[in-house]
Amino acid sequence: MKKIIISAVSFFIFIYPSKACEVCERNQPKLLQGIVHGAGPESNWDYISMALITTIALFTLFYTIKYLVRPGEKNATHIKFSILN
Repeated sequence: MKKIIISAVSFFIFIYPSKACEVCERNQPKLLQGIVHGAGPESNWDYISMALITTIALFTLFYTIKYLVRPGEKNATHIKFSILN
């Protein structure tokens, strides 16, 4: 299971990077050049909201994977044991 997750993550991060077209790359701020398409951020609030959304998404991803790999339910009366038995 861990190999599948690591393979999928490495594929999307290293093997399949998205590249912006020349026009979008030219119109983006220096921080985002070559990464995104479309109109760039219009103010500093856009960077703050992107950072907040990214933090929430990474937090959610971490705990989703954590509780899928090791749910930690050890109570014998838990509902999952009725299915497993």
